[in-house]
Amino acid sequence: MKPKPFRPEALTDSSIYQRDLDTGHVWHRCWQRTLYADTDRSSVVYHANYLRYFEFGRTSLMREADYPYKEIEAKGYVYPIVDLGIKFYEPLYYDDPMWIYTRPAELERVKVRFDYVITHGETGNMICTGFTQHCALNADGGVVAVDEGTVRLWGMFPK
Repeated sequence: MKPKPFRPEALTDSSIYQRDLDTGHVWHRCWQRTLYADTDRSSVVYHANYLRYFEFGRTSLMREADYPYKEIEAKGYVYPIVDLGIKFYEPLYYDDPMWIYTRPAELERVKVRFDYVITHGETGNMICTGFTQHCALNADGGVVAVDEGTVRLWGMFPK
């Protein structure tokens, strides 16, 4: 299956934010390289490790937006994943560089969704696309409204 085009271009002089020239969506971008421990017997990155890359992208976005997840937890909130999806297009191998693109996608009363695109760091080929949806919980595990800081993050993310 061939992926939809993804043509990111730097939003400003900073390469942290990129605009997809096809959809107009703005993405936060971070870089990582695969580890040997990420691969399986077939020498490709094991599928579940892409969730770790998504987490790296998500936490990098939040940290660089001055609202790290650690601060959210200190305020008594947690955001477990309640839904996720991944579409794979090409594999990554040991020591491959990758760009992880993350964007805050949907904001509901008690849920948030992040979208992701991972591309090969040298070829630019799309590796996978995906999403994670998270539900806001308080320290006791009760469902609560999304915290104000997260709502602010959605509002301040470049359009």
